[in-house]
Amino acid sequence: MPDPVLPGNPPIPLILRRSARARRISLRISQLDGRVTLTMPKRLKEAEGIAFAREKEAWIRQHLEARGADVLVGIGAEFPLGGRMLRVEAGQGRRVVLGTDTISVPGPAARVPTRLAAHLKELARDRLTGACDDYSALLGRPYSKLTLRDTRSRWGSCTSDGGLMFSWRLILTPPDVLDYVAAHEVAHLAQMNHSPAFWAEVERIYGPYQEARGWLRTHGSDLHRFKFTAQT
Repeated sequence: MPDPVLPGNPPIPLILRRSARARRISLRISQLDGRVTLTMPKRLKEAEGIAFAREKEAWIRQHLEARGADVLVGIGAEFPLGGRMLRVEAGQGRRVVLGTDTISVPGPAARVPTRLAAHLKELARDRLTGACDDYSALLGRPYSKLTLRDTRSRWGSCTSDGGLMFSWRLILTPPDVLDYVAAHEVAHLAQMNHSPAFWAEVERIYGPYQEARGWLRTHGSDLHRFKFTAQT
């Protein structure tokens, strides 16, 4: 049975979730993808949950509007790279070319989003590898490997065997923010916690980190609005 939808302009799909632990109906709007989840007690009638969502429709639409619409990053779209907005243009030849306020991507328009994403991942790997090499040398501890993912819940992580993982979307952030996340994860090579000793290591190898950390908390979720998927 399909999930319910609130009618209107635009319609709002609801993800219906039943929970044995839920004592009341609740609504949650994901800042990452704008999905609206309606959680209900297991035995409550679906009609009661939908009626609750209808009562909260103005609140839902207000929050979705504040989040902003998703952006399919194709020809003519704008997205941030290194903290500055670039407009995507059709390119010639085989290479992606970065201009002052544009980025030219060759190939069929339908393939531009995925080709651009591949290019951005290469840039992210180069930048993060360079930053991690520098901070690792300052810390005096090597890392074992570096991997990239498109994570939703965290910007980076460090494993007990010295493996570093980062979201490739860090390349969209201002350079000092990317550097901060690199330093943060490298510091975990010495301190696998968030103790005062850990933050002291971050500050020792990176410097004052509060501004970069604050930027990520305020603006980080907005970067997930940019979709790099092929058009069909």
